[in-house]
Amino acid sequence: MTHDELRAYVADKFGDKLTLLDTGRAEPMYEVKLSDLHDVAESLRKDETLQFDYLCNLGGTDTGERLEVHYQLASIYKNNRIDFKVMLTDDKPSVPTVQDIWPAANWYEREMWELYGINVEGHNNLTRFLLPDDWDQGHPMRKDWDAPDFIRLPEFKG
Repeated sequence: MTHDELRAYVADKFGDKLTLLDTGRAEPMYEVKLSDLHDVAESLRKDETLQFDYLCNLGGTDTGERLEVHYQLASIYKNNRIDFKVMLTDDKPSVPTVQDIWPAANWYEREMWELYGINVEGHNNLTRFLLPDDWDQGHPMRKDWDAPDFIRLPEFKG
């Protein structure tokens, strides 16, 4: 399946649940609504035509305006890739776990929770593994994070 065929199939199958983003990349990148996240992820995995059986990466991003969660998937059997993200707008960011769909999400979701403060609903083991157990200085990957001994470098304006 070519990238164009993949885009057409996803548009037909998912309609307005996945919005294609113009990123200039070869692999398609979509935005998914938070309310549709788990259903869309499960469908991408179980769909016989797509078979996105491999979670390549999952991570948070702080854009300065909002938090986002990015999912990068691959199909080993169909030799395709697809990325999608969910944009979080509230003060208590939270996403449902996809650990039941891709067990490898366990560590990625824990990292995102720990470093960005994005709660993962339904995750069975949200415990720290990067920061000390008694960490109480916020979420170090957020743009507004600050600590007494932290020296912020100037932002690149390239």
